[in-house]
Amino acid sequence: MSPASGTPEPFYDPARSYGDNFEHGPFGLFADNTFAVPADEPKHTFLGYKVHTPFGIAAGPLLNGKFVNAALDAGFDLPVYKTVRTRQYASHPWPNVLAVTVEGDLQPGRRLVGHQNYGSPLSITNSFGVPSYDPDFWQPDLAASVKHARIGQVVIASFQGTLSGHGNVDAYIADFALAARLLKETGVKIIEANLSCPNEGTANLLCFDKHTGRRVLQAIRHEIADLPLMVKCAYFNDNERLRGLIHEIGGLVDAIVAINTVPAEVVDDAGNQALPGEGRLQSGVCGASIKWAGLEMTRRLVELREDLGHKFEVVGTGGVCSVQDFDDYRRAGADAVMSATGAMWNPRLAQEVKEHSHEF
Repeated sequence: MSPASGTPEPFYDPARSYGDNFEHGPFGLFADNTFAVPADEPKHTFLGYKVHTPFGIAAGPLLNGKFVNAALDAGFDLPVYKTVRTRQYASHPWPNVLAVTVEGDLQPGRRLVGHQNYGSPLSITNSFGVPSYDPDFWQPDLAASVKHARIGQVVIASFQGTLSGHGNVDAYIADFALAARLLKETGVKIIEANLSCPNEGTANLLCFDKHTGRRVLQAIRHEIADLPLMVKCAYFNDNERLRGLIHEIGGLVDAIVAINTVPAEVVDDAGNQALPGEGRLQSGVCGASIKWAGLEMTRRLVELREDLGHKFEVVGTGGVCSVQDFDDYRRAGADAVMSATGAMWNPRLAQEVKEHSHEF
C-alpha cells in the first residue's frame, strides 16, 4: 500500500524514473497477481478474435513484455504494448507522473496543481515524450508476449512515426509505415497507430490534421494489408472536425480508440511549472476526471460510424477505474473498453469486471 494515500501500490512507480520502471517493474500486486484461466469458451469477439472480456489496458503503462505478460496473467484480455518507434527515443526527465486534484470534470486548458497524494478519485498527469527502445529490443520482446497470451486474449501493439531532423513530411509518413512493417514481423495480431500525441515538431495532434492522417494510414495499410489496424485519437471539441476526420479515415481503419488524455497546465504549490524542461508546462491528464470526455467521444464515434456508413469498431477509454465505468462505456456503444490509470492502481480491475459487470 502507498503510505501517503492508503491505495494499492501502482505497477508503475511514479517515484522512480522511466528507466528504473522499465528495468525493474512491474511493481506491487500486479507483479505476481495471476488469476485462474476461465474454463468456458470466450463469449466476445473483437476485430475477429474471440476474447473472454472486451477489456484491456490502453497504450502507455505497459512498458515492455514483462508488463504485458503481467497484464495478461491478471486477466486483462486486450493489453496494449506501449507505443514504439523505429529508433531509440529518450524519455522526458523525471518526474513523469504526478497526481492532480480536479473537482468534477476536467475541461481542456485548466491549470492544476501537481502533487504526490494518489488518492481517490484518482487523476494524474503524465509526461514521457513517447520514449522507445530500438526495434532490436522490442521486436523479440513483443513477439514473446504475443505467445504468452492464452485462449481468449489478444496482445495489441501501439506505434508512431518519428519526424526527421529536416521535418520532411514524406519521410515522417514513411517512418510510420516502417514501424508498422516491423510490428507485423513480430506476429502481433492487432496494431494501433498513435495519432493522439503531439505531431512531431509542432504543438498540434496528428489526429487534428485529417489530410496528413489519411496519408499516414494509407501508407500503413499498404504495408500491413489486412492486419487489423486501430487508430488512437484525442478528444475533439468540434464535432464537425471529428466528422471530417472520420470521413477521411473511417474506411482505412478497423477500430478507433478514444480518448488519450485531456491537456492541462500543471504547476506546483508555488505556481511554478511542476514538470521540468522546455514545453512541459502543459501535459496530458488521465484518470477519473476525464471519463466524461471518453464517454462523449464513444457516443459520437458510434453515431458517426452509422451516419457515414463505416464498420470500424469503437474502443472507449478515459477514466475507467471501476466496474461501473466499464459498464457505462459498454452502454455508450463501445465494442471494447480500456483502462490505464485505473488499472495501474488496481491490478484486480479486470477480475472485478469479469465477476461483477452487468455485461456477463
